[in-house]
Amino acid sequence: MASFDVIVLGLGGMGSAAAAHLAAGGQRVLGLEQFQPAHGFGSSHGRSRVIRLAYFEHPSYVPLLLRAYELWEQLERDSGRSLLTITGGLMVGTPESEVVSGSLRSAREHGLAHEMLDAAEIRRRFSPFTPGPGIVALHEPRAGVLRPEEAIHAHLERACADGADLRFGERVVDWHAGPSGSVEVRTMRERHEAGRLVIAPGAWAPALFKLPSLPLEVERQVLYWFDPVGGAAAFAADRFPIYIWDLGAGVQCYGFPADEAGVKVAFFRTGGGARCTADSVERVVEPDEVIAMRHALAPCLPALASGRLTETATCMYTLTPDHHFVIGLHPDHSQVVIASPCSGHGYKFASVVGEILAELAIEGTTRQIDLFAPLRFRLRPGA
Repeated sequence: MASFDVIVLGLGGMGSAAAAHLAAGGQRVLGLEQFQPAHGFGSSHGRSRVIRLAYFEHPSYVPLLLRAYELWEQLERDSGRSLLTITGGLMVGTPESEVVSGSLRSAREHGLAHEMLDAAEIRRRFSPFTPGPGIVALHEPRAGVLRPEEAIHAHLERACADGADLRFGERVVDWHAGPSGSVEVRTMRERHEAGRLVIAPGAWAPALFKLPSLPLEVERQVLYWFDPVGGAAAFAADRFPIYIWDLGAGVQCYGFPADEAGVKVAFFRTGGGARCTADSVERVVEPDEVIAMRHALAPCLPALASGRLTETATCMYTLTPDHHFVIGLHPDHSQVVIASPCSGHGYKFASVVGEILAELAIEGTTRQIDLFAPLRFRLRPGA
């Protein structure tokens, strides 16, 4: 049984970045992934992810985002892969909506470049949008699109170049933290031992974290691509921004410029999506789901609402009750680091989360914010 400094369990968005940063730091790294690189069964696929700075979820995320941008740009230079396209971004809704008011709060608190647009100005600058009276948008120039599969490949290539042993198609069955400070991981093939373990399993976290006090739920999500009425020219990346539109009643949708499959849209929050497990998620997209997406788009982007559906895909959010991340040392085992679930808004942070996970595994501490502490749920009344 070979011994390593650190085993990384899961090589998706967060795990691939962790493996890269650990290997770059001189650690003997074993990475384990049950599927193939950049697979389509988890939460880090679909060709595009939003990246933005004026973060409506909480201003405390902004410093991490600034570092994430630096690391994405560095990875893009080092790998020669196209990972990041800056398109600008619109956070759309009524002035008091969570998306608009929260984005404005972050922008003001951190001095981020932004401007506020009324409905007429939104329509003038970005003709596919048809906001009604009372709708406004915060426009931020540095928002854009990340390519998750390309970025995962770039992180895996970097990890391999620095000596990491990455194994695919090897599903983890169990792990055990020993009293001596070591960790043993058992897979379908063999046993592995290391001084530290990083667990970044995405939607498989409820079972693999071994934290019954951590209240996690997995939510099925659907991605849609449409061929817009009138053609895709108005949706090109040099003319059309990423956006998140707060529709009210707990429903938010988001979208991207056109790619090779069409124009991608999805719900971000739906006020109660279908719960599932990572191994039981329904991959078939039903006609009534497409109808619901068209209905949501009709008052906002009618050219998409009436367009031909070209492709669908499913992925998963792994949700905490407060929708903030879980990143830190395992409450019961100091040699184990846990990462995610990211509640559907984490991929943009993968570059900096990888750096944080490496710091936790090597040093046992990090600059991470308390907002992510795993113990916060144990401290709740009745927990």
